[in-house]
Amino acid sequence: MRDRVYLLGGLRSHIGIRYGIFKTVRPEVLGGEILHRVWSKYGKSALPDLVLCGNAVGPGGNIGRLTVLEAGLPEEVPAMTLDLQCASALAAIDLSAAKIASGMADFILAGGTESASLAPRRIYQEWDERSRKREPEFTAAQFRPGEFSDDAMLLGAERAAKKAGISKEEADEAALLSHKRASRVEKEGCLAPYIVPLFGSTRDEAIRPRMSERLLARAPHVTNVPDGILTAANACTMNDGAAFVALASDDWVKAHGAHPMAEIKAVRTSGGDPACSPLMADQAVSQLLSREGLSYEDIDAFEYNEAFAVISADFMGRHPSVKDRLNCFGGALAYGHPYGASGAEIMIHLMAILKQKNGRYGVAAIPAAGGVAEAILIENKMGRDA
Repeated sequence: MRDRVYLLGGLRSHIGIRYGIFKTVRPEVLGGEILHRVWSKYGKSALPDLVLCGNAVGPGGNIGRLTVLEAGLPEEVPAMTLDLQCASALAAIDLSAAKIASGMADFILAGGTESASLAPRRIYQEWDERSRKREPEFTAAQFRPGEFSDDAMLLGAERAAKKAGISKEEADEAALLSHKRASRVEKEGCLAPYIVPLFGSTRDEAIRPRMSERLLARAPHVTNVPDGILTAANACTMNDGAAFVALASDDWVKAHGAHPMAEIKAVRTSGGDPACSPLMADQAVSQLLSREGLSYEDIDAFEYNEAFAVISADFMGRHPSVKDRLNCFGGALAYGHPYGASGAEIMIHLMAILKQKNGRYGVAAIPAAGGVAEAILIENKMGRDA
């Protein structure tokens, strides 16, 4: 990177379960509320050069632009929408950093908004061959050649578990740990400064303080795969939520007297086997750290978007010496996964963890449908020289 890129901070909504607290709130309205507050808090009265907004299951069109207008930002602020499925918001942060590092922008708001509750019903045209390979009405896009099932991501997680040798017991253990950590964080209010209550919301709906080994054992399987390990308790819920962060150049930070939470040090977009996409998160992180000359032991906190417990269990098996540094506040198995917003959500959590631990380096990573992943390395600047 030619110029230094800083994360000033970020905010998110509570995360709602599908058909829960935000079931009637359009994603651009929910996202607009968060975007307005992020701009008000970090903008120093300056207009963003751009807003980049992740979204995966919305109505189409440039929902990022609609979100900007709903937020009450001036019409002069341009916006774009990114769809990298689960990794959309992290990709938005990645591309924002690239624009700032190249000198093409100084101040960008990036993140995402999602409503699983209001995802439109979709149907293939009758003359489309895909309407003969599956039910004409579908909920999930096609992510790899020859696979048309709405359960493609679940089946991919089952394949990933088999490939990595992960048992149901290991997956359930990761899920239980996620809920325990998230419940503790909720009780202690560690994330309260970064969460904006909206439309009557009071908490992240998916966290289960009473999650137990007994409940995990009783959870129904969600695939028909022989010897499958995925259940309703070790796979994340479908969710609604929004999250945005503010990024700025070194010149902007100095000119506005800002105090960044973190600096973006490196990014990595990785591609691999689309049949086992959950394993891509750690591949992207491994490549990123190798390129930067760092080891896993050099990283104080890892935030992996655990859409499936397979992701966390795989990390813990591969990196036992640092397994306690993964998802210290709990992960998506507890909070939920509002697809297009999750990347900004976990980045906010990562900055909060580094602040609490006074750690130096943190990594956020998300695997996405189709066998791709995003990973971002940040350095804590709270209490450190910027």
